Amino acid sequence: MNFQQLRSVRETVRSGFNLTEVANILYTSQPGVSRQIRELEEELGIEIFVRAGKRLTGLTPPGEAVLPIVERLLHDADNLRRAGQDYSASHEGRLSIAATHSQARYALPQVVRDFRAMFPQVSLHLHQGSPKQVAEMLLSGEADIGVATEALAHYDALVTLPCYRWTHSIVAPPEHPLLALTEPVTLQQLTEYPIITYELGYTGRAHIDEAFAREGLRPDIVLSAMDADVIKTYVELGMGVGIVASIAVDPERDRQLRMLEARHLFEVNVTRLAVRKGTWLRGYAYSFIETFAPTLQREAVEKAVRATGTPLE
Repeated sequence: MNFQQLRSVRETVRSGFNLTEVANILYTSQPGVSRQIRELEEELGIEIFVRAGKRLTGLTPPGEAVLPIVERLLHDADNLRRAGQDYSASHEGRLSIAATHSQARYALPQVVRDFRAMFPQVSLHLHQGSPKQVAEMLLSGEADIGVATEALAHYDALVTLPCYRWTHSIVAPPEHPLLALTEPVTLQQLTEYPIITYELGYTGRAHIDEAFAREGLRPDIVLSAMDADVIKTYVELGMGVGIVASIAVDPERDRQLRMLEARHLFEVNVTRLAVRKGTWLRGYAYSFIETFAPTLQREAVEKAVRATGTPLE
């Protein structure tokens, strides 16, 4: 048994049983991948994959049973490599961060700048995606650290840590009728105008929908987007009022817009940082985490990552 055999099995599942793609990922040939899989099956005395002729179409019941073991062995091997690198080259390496568009655009820039100043020899890779995609990148090992507001706490294989709390704001063009109100805007008043906000599953959208639902109101959401800059662009065009994360509004940058407070309307949101349970994080990864959320000291993060319990609250 060798690691190349294990990698062949893992990547075959991840690539949807496309051996050509697996061969490209592992820098080998398709017959080479097939041979590695067959040799492992022969050594274990089972068939891991269902076959239709020469094609692999799925996992057999024994394959379903051994796949988590394969994943764990490769995960432990990666941890072993990281541990060695942490002692042999503590200030060199690679760090991969997965984040939603809002986090990458508004929360991370200063953190990335400060981290690069501290660790100039660390290659930093920033991936953007939906909260679900952020979680999947963590689970697959593509990312070391994930940052998002929604979804991360729903994955048992991830440990999530609260970083900071934030609220939504309303943005509108100058002279919009809502700006003339002498009292804080209400949900009922908001429903009188077209609304532009985040897509489902992004940046606290669930709390927005819940607030209207509690009041029995049906807002006229005419456009939804993943990114606050897109939302603000269409608000500037007069298509409606926007509901965005407060951190995404800058009076200097958004001179064509006016902001109204909305913290009294929608529940407070919590941005979370996540890593895969049991992962060995390099020393500089803990520095990145602490730069992003100073309350997350290394000792507490290490304890959480190595634990097998429920996510931190």
